Amino acid sequence: MEPAILVIDGTYIYIQKSGQFMFQRRSYSMHKHRPLVKPMMFVTTTGYIVSVLGPYFADSKNNDASILNQILNSNIQEIKEWIQENDVFVVDRGFRDSMDLLQQLGIQTEMPSFSKQRKQHTTGESNASRLVTKIRWVVEAVNGRLKTWKYLDRVLPNSQIPYIGDIVRIVCAIFNKFGTPISTGDAEQDQLLGSKMLHLSRKQNSLWERIEREGLFNRPSKWQKMETTTDIIFPVLTEEDLRNLTLGVYQLKLARSYTQEHMSETGGYEVSICKVDANLINAKIQSRHFSSKLYQLWVSFDDCNVQGWYCTCRAGARVVGTCSHVASILWYMGFARHLDKSFDFSKDWTQYLQDASYTPDPISIDESDDEGNTEE
Repeated sequence: MEPAILVIDGTYIYIQKSGQFMFQRRSYSMHKHRPLVKPMMFVTTTGYIVSVLGPYFADSKNNDASILNQILNSNIQEIKEWIQENDVFVVDRGFRDSMDLLQQLGIQTEMPSFSKQRKQHTTGESNASRLVTKIRWVVEAVNGRLKTWKYLDRVLPNSQIPYIGDIVRIVCAIFNKFGTPISTGDAEQDQLLGSKMLHLSRKQNSLWERIEREGLFNRPSKWQKMETTTDIIFPVLTEEDLRNLTLGVYQLKLARSYTQEHMSETGGYEVSICKVDANLINAKIQSRHFSSKLYQLWVSFDDCNVQGWYCTCRAGARVVGTCSHVASILWYMGFARHLDKSFDFSKDWTQYLQDASYTPDPISIDESDDEGNTEE
């Protein structure tokens, strides 16, 4: 019998702040910084919702791992009867404290790599994490669907708390019966994509190895800043080519915003070209989360194809798809700059706000009046 594959994650239903202090403490999420309750979702890789358990409290005693441990130890909904040895649970890093229990039950667990000791995952860790996230997105899509119901997308009054669990289960049942499938792709194409990702996951990042070997990192003397990106003969890419390189659409969605922030005054992306290899470019990308952090990336190419990439971000060493920083360079250099129409960037709202960190130059005030007399 084929093993079952379940994708597990908690979702959030926001509630009012309670006047009952014990409940207020236990329903306050330090992660979201607001009161909420947490239903736990069990979903197949096709988006079918197998079960919704809870809702649970939101305090530190009710993190994802604690909730799953309680479900398994208490055999809620007789879960041990419908999961078997060698079944697969796909989870995020929040379930890392459940790994021992799942191993005892014979459940195979797939989780993105987790490491606080290093600033960057190895190529193998990054590749393995991408394989997991490619499967795990389905539970995020299901959770997003729940919030399309306005009742579940707003802050619920506390008088509705007794009914939240039943309402979420009813909505999920409606989705299972009448909703469009989450995954609408061709089965054969999905099989080919999966095989491609597995093949790439066994490879090393040769560009990273070359950068280390040739000392191209932090060596300004080996790079020349290009005034205009038209001087670089970069391969022209279609939208399908970009999806084949990123192996997803999430990175391409972020690519536009990264490009918008890094466009120069002359309208081009600021990149540098290697003095000893015209088919190797370098760029620095501002982190979207931290103002003090810049990521450095490299892309190698020939006349027709992108050959490799490497970025100093946490996931930038992977070869199973690209990070969003590399996707930004690929999107602009290979696709966007060849379009005749202007880019459809996000609206810049900064012009409508004041900036207290900006201090204008002191204005010299002439204290003399029009007659040349100094006022007292």
